[in-house]
Amino acid sequence: MSASAARRAAQQVLLRVFEEGAYADRALTGAAAALDRRDRALAQQLAYGTVQRVRALDHGIEALGGRSVTRLDPPVRAALRLAGYQLAYMDGIPARAAVHESVELVREAHLERAVGFANAVLRRLAGGLRALLEGLPEGTPAEAGLRHSYPDWVAETWWRDWGGAEALGLMRAQNEPPETVVRWNRRRPGRPGGTPDPDLPDALRVDRVEPAELESGLVWPQSRGSQLAGLAVASRPGERVLDLCAAPGGKATQLAGEVTAVEIHEGRARELEANVAVLGATNVRVVRADALQLPAELRGFDRALVDAPCSGLGVLAARPDLRWRARPLPELQLALVRAAAERLRPGGTLVYSVCTLNSDENEAVVSAAGLEVDDLGAEWPRFRHPRRPEFLLTLPHRHGTSGFFVARLRAP
Repeated sequence: MSASAARRAAQQVLLRVFEEGAYADRALTGAAAALDRRDRALAQQLAYGTVQRVRALDHGIEALGGRSVTRLDPPVRAALRLAGYQLAYMDGIPARAAVHESVELVREAHLERAVGFANAVLRRLAGGLRALLEGLPEGTPAEAGLRHSYPDWVAETWWRDWGGAEALGLMRAQNEPPETVVRWNRRRPGRPGGTPDPDLPDALRVDRVEPAELESGLVWPQSRGSQLAGLAVASRPGERVLDLCAAPGGKATQLAGEVTAVEIHEGRARELEANVAVLGATNVRVVRADALQLPAELRGFDRALVDAPCSGLGVLAARPDLRWRARPLPELQLALVRAAAERLRPGGTLVYSVCTLNSDENEAVVSAAGLEVDDLGAEWPRFRHPRRPEFLLTLPHRHGTSGFFVARLRAP
């Protein structure tokens, strides 16, 4: 019996991510292209979950298998990790099926010499992996990082900023599948289905994104945290608005007024233009430029949005491989805020948003900018920052959405 198509695709994703440095979502697109919806969903669950939990899984494989995972052939390593995820973290899949299909993945890789070894290790994993991982301590950042499969620096950052209990809540929440939310694009006719959010007028929770609604531009996949950042700009018709890091366009196409959407990378700029067209955002003009070296004529804006590149610690649930490649970018973020502020008219406002939960990239950047701060917490008390109520902060374990920090600053 050969391995199932879903498990074969999941193994391909693991090989691409860990052996070639590919992004998980792009690897899945290629590996699952020929699968039906059900198999694709299973392949995604298996691949994304294994990528997220790989640190803990490798610990269990080495403890029970008696060999370092770095010494294994890549297809064997991927097959053991894939089976380990099913055995330790998924209910409803018989252990026998997880073991057998992973053995078949090794066989299909033409590694007959490794089949016996893989079979023996997998049987040990079936007998003890879940109990081993559930029994790991979590009382320190290092312990919690291993048990919940995060880099030590992420665990240490959250422990420092939030304390142990909140840090553990963040870790657990971002190992679960994210909510599925779309933004209703009122530029297009029709009314999509879904459950509305009481504070975000166009946010709809849905079971799945309907392809027809997406292709017609009626909806745009966008978390509630991300939509909050766009709403905080509060632009109005007749105003000139600068979006300094605009691709792929979710927030740019939320904005009212005459929007200049800046993107430095050619491919992303083309993607941005295509998304603007699909969503019918005729008020948005795409400019390909370096945000830190804007053309001289781009100045005198009423409002600006700096949705800056960041470590992404608020979106780890949706981007499973990001935790293993993320890094803080406070110097770049501060430079972008200053660049945008220089292009505002006197008294104009600037929204700084980042999808991370790291005070070095959040509050510290705003403090370094030295600009007057608007009280956004008074406008959206539900999302008020716990320590700094003038800012907004969506927290995955409290609000059930991606983590976004949002501040609105005012130019002198």
